[in-house]
Amino acid sequence: MNKLNKKQKLVIQPERPEKTSKKPVSKISVARQVAFEILLKVTDEKTKIHSHSDDLLRTRAIDMLAPVDRNLATMLVLGVLRWQIALDAEIRNCLTRPNAKVDWDVMIALRMGAFQLLHLDRIPAHAALNESVEQVREAGHPFAVGMANAVLRKIQAGKSEYVADAVAAHPAWMVERWTRFYGRDAAEGICLHGQAQPLITMRVEDESAHGESAMLRAARWLEVNEGEVSEDAIRIQDEGSQLVGEIAAALIPSGHEDARILDCCAAPGGKTLILAERNVHAHVLACDRSKQRLEFMSKRFELVPEIRGRIECRISDATERIDAEFDLILADVPCSGTGTLGRNPEIRHRLTVEEIARQSIRQQAILKNTLGALAIGGRLVYSTCSLEPEENEEVVAAVLDELKNQERIRINRLNIADSIERLANKSRLRVGAREKLLAAVTEQGGLMLLPSLMGTDGFFVSAFERVI
Repeated sequence: MNKLNKKQKLVIQPERPEKTSKKPVSKISVARQVAFEILLKVTDEKTKIHSHSDDLLRTRAIDMLAPVDRNLATMLVLGVLRWQIALDAEIRNCLTRPNAKVDWDVMIALRMGAFQLLHLDRIPAHAALNESVEQVREAGHPFAVGMANAVLRKIQAGKSEYVADAVAAHPAWMVERWTRFYGRDAAEGICLHGQAQPLITMRVEDESAHGESAMLRAARWLEVNEGEVSEDAIRIQDEGSQLVGEIAAALIPSGHEDARILDCCAAPGGKTLILAERNVHAHVLACDRSKQRLEFMSKRFELVPEIRGRIECRISDATERIDAEFDLILADVPCSGTGTLGRNPEIRHRLTVEEIARQSIRQQAILKNTLGALAIGGRLVYSTCSLEPEENEEVVAAVLDELKNQERIRINRLNIADSIERLANKSRLRVGAREKLLAAVTEQGGLMLLPSLMGTDGFFVSAFERVI
């Protein structure tokens, strides 16, 4: 046995603590943490993958939150995206070097803090400030904590001078376009609509007195907080979207009660349901090129006993040849979505003029292809949730010009005013709605639902009939 000499010391090592998988308790509320993670996913700076806030706010992480936390998380996500341009300007003005590069996740934490300080009076300033600074720390940027604290304190101190300008919260090029197309007042109205939480609208077939400001008898406007209503519990559908479905359903040719109907870009299926409900003897083919969206839509249809078995779902690209003829076709085509900025605020940060042009090319291909699938005497409704002429009247004009010299097929454009009269005669419209809608009919006979005038999402609708 070895002995210790006088110079040697017996060192006793302290026992090592047992390893644990538990993470440190976060100082950030669950609602703010979930909102932060969703905002990171809306635009992933590493993969450059874009996701939709609407989809991310319907995930299990959101559903598991308590109602109060779900409301706050939803409000933070949509509020930051709606006011991002203005928030970034405030943040940059408070930086020592306004053009300095700020890490993406740090910028999101600053936006969340700035939005709460400038727009949410019910949230205590210390909670908004402290948790946003802590978010920077927990995101792995301890060196940026001091900067974040200083910036948010400056924003808080200057709150009295802050003006929430809806126009400045939209890209200048968008506002300039809308001003050119619709006038300054309408453009400002579109911007105001884009900054507000859209009214929740559900579809109910009864004579309830609620929602008298709606245009359709089946529409009910609900005054609820963000995130309080689930589409699984109530059939929620924007009134403009409902109106597109109603217009299409009313165009079934006389004597075709057992019509063959095609909804060629059907997901998520709200308009498809209207087509089936309004034409109880018709067979409806609902197509979409996304397998995931088609599966979701199919499950949705199964929950409606009245139409079960009358809607067939099929994966199909609307630009590809259609080997059948239909009496009625709804082509509610993919588009830029500028009519839905209140509901999908991230669109304004991604969209470019080049993307609008690209959408227009695909839309022309869909319209031309589906017009060729009409039976003689059949009718087609083309619609978008876009405010851009390149996706609306210009698509219609280009396709009709291309088809006018073809002998095997002749297409007449129908005036949407006739469809509005049909809806009025069927008592589908509320008192005063007929006049309001007729005023929105364009010179070419289409329908332009501007959010600033209708209070709905923005939609364009045009109708056609095959003569030979």
